[in-house]
Amino acid sequence: MLQNDGVLGRVEKRLSELDVPLAVTFWNGRRFAPSKPPQVSVTVRSPQVLASLLRPTMGKLARHYVEQQLDVDGDTRDILRMSEALSGAPDGAARPASRLRKLMRHTRVFDSKAIRYHYDVSDDFFSLWLDKRRVYSCAYFRRADDTLELAQEQKLDHICRKLMLRPGERFLDIGCGWGSLIMWAAERYKVRATGITLSENQYAYAKKKIQEAGLSDLCDVQLRDYRDVPEDAPYDKIASVGMFEHVGRRNLPVYFGKIYRLLRSGGLVLNHGITLNAVDRDELGGDIGSFIDEYVFPGGELTHVSSVVAEMSEQGLESWDVESLRLHYARTLWQWVDRLDTHREAVLASVGEKAYRIWRIYMAGSAHAFERGWMSIYQVLAGKPLTNGRLGLPSTREYMYAG
Repeated sequence: MLQNDGVLGRVEKRLSELDVPLAVTFWNGRRFAPSKPPQVSVTVRSPQVLASLLRPTMGKLARHYVEQQLDVDGDTRDILRMSEALSGAPDGAARPASRLRKLMRHTRVFDSKAIRYHYDVSDDFFSLWLDKRRVYSCAYFRRADDTLELAQEQKLDHICRKLMLRPGERFLDIGCGWGSLIMWAAERYKVRATGITLSENQYAYAKKKIQEAGLSDLCDVQLRDYRDVPEDAPYDKIASVGMFEHVGRRNLPVYFGKIYRLLRSGGLVLNHGITLNAVDRDELGGDIGSFIDEYVFPGGELTHVSSVVAEMSEQGLESWDVESLRLHYARTLWQWVDRLDTHREAVLASVGEKAYRIWRIYMAGSAHAFERGWMSIYQVLAGKPLTNGRLGLPSTREYMYAG
């Protein structure tokens, strides 16, 4: 007890020096009140939290929150700003994963388990906070008053327009989620669309939705690893949305090499994925990356957009257009967090307290990281040139926005 009292005093001294609008109540009833009205109130439920309050990182604080060793009250945006004020911005110097740990990642078995861990939580859970099409990726907000539903439809169409989809073309969506993009492309652009996923829940849901929409003649969904897609019949267009983050940096040549072989000459691919804004890192610093790896995305690895373009080029894919959607994803994530909180009781009934806290802090933290510029997200449009070097793309971007 005396030792804890000494540490408590040091924690209070540190909070006083920082002078942040944060009130803290400890498990023994002791309370720290700031000099200014508090925006956020923290209840520390375990002495285990004290060491982290003396030398906090955003990842450590997230762990304590998830494990219910501390509770937090306040606006979610204020909570994230307060966490950064306590911890400091991540310096980008993430602790590198061990060589053995990285070598053990991204086998077919590892990736299958990782995808199911993340996506096969509960279909009811995702339906509570995603849009009606269950698009689990960055939306595209064209106007300030766009709803999430409209912005997700605009994103689907933005991808189809960039790829210049035409009736009868063979279109592959790698990591198709719940099937929103292949159904949109088939219904509105009359392509023959194939989607692949490693999630059994997503596969079953997409299969059912395709049948209900009467699109079975144009749409197909398969439970398949991208490495196992047959190469005997090339695709005209390929999209990968929110998938390559699961691939692993070591496997990017395998991934883009596979896409190159699956594309016909003159074909186009759009890779839509999260990137780091720090060069030569594969996860966020401040223990954030290790928290995400442990609780959210096992085996997830990020890279800088320059590495994406370089790896595509190494495999023969010429990058033609690169667009950042960083602020679009921040807005998307905050809407997801707000919906999650609105349906809190239903979420708790569906997945329980711990899963609710994991997803809440993960999505809110990601929104904060996109706003702060620690992470970004890019759509990279590339193609497999014909022998004469042509791709058949217009010389300007106007075709993406016409009509």
